[in-house]
Amino acid sequence: MAYIDHKQLAQLEIEDTSAPTITWHSAARSHAGRVREANEDAFFNSAEQGLWAVADGMGGRARGDYASGVVAEAFVHFVSQPTLTKNIVNLEARLADAHHNCRHTFKGEKIGSTVAAMFAFGSYCFFLWAGDSRVYRLRENVLEQMTVDHTLAQQKVARGELRPGQVAYHPSAHVLTRAVGVHQTLHLDLHSERVEAGDRFLLCSDGLTKELSDADIREHLQNGPVEQVADALIERALDKGGRDNVTAIVVEVEALEGRT
Repeated sequence: MAYIDHKQLAQLEIEDTSAPTITWHSAARSHAGRVREANEDAFFNSAEQGLWAVADGMGGRARGDYASGVVAEAFVHFVSQPTLTKNIVNLEARLADAHHNCRHTFKGEKIGSTVAAMFAFGSYCFFLWAGDSRVYRLRENVLEQMTVDHTLAQQKVARGELRPGQVAYHPSAHVLTRAVGVHQTLHLDLHSERVEAGDRFLLCSDGLTKELSDADIREHLQNGPVEQVADALIERALDKGGRDNVTAIVVEVEALEGRT
């Protein structure tokens, strides 16, 4: 189902023998925007579980809110397992169930949702996604995108048909090539990064990234507690037009202790 190397996961777990105790703190905000009547974004925010996700729904007759809600709800009863591989398989299975529900709930209607999730385990964060909702990391004032958009424009970049700077203005920039519920098979990507003290992450829907530049995002992520940052990001997106639903989860490493 997913483009995930489970042998690599097992190797990461073997290597991660000096995992620190990490305390996380997070805040989430969502807004329908200035144009849309309904908010078809949804999110899951649990610093206690070390699990966060943003979903951006799509579908006729306002079914997008159902699709994103199904994706967010998939994480509600997640319980962390003792091994990394078991956790990732569990998350995959939950999203597979959400995919099935989206495909079969409304006969004759195609509905779906993006998903961008972050899971903390040991010394690592794992990013699991399908679609163009994103995860960013701010480390030592350097902003880096942890996910790669599953869009037609991004495929063109990979083939050398577009330059990265042309993507935002290209007609195919928001034509999704993957999403929960849309295609017969759900394909997810997985990326991992070791956590460092001072790391701060942003999970967001494209309603944010369509309005804010990387410089805007970096500036806001640098300043203030996570609750204030989440509010400021949403307000900035609304001030810039708020043409779509907009959702932001800001996550930070509150304490990192015990690495030897």
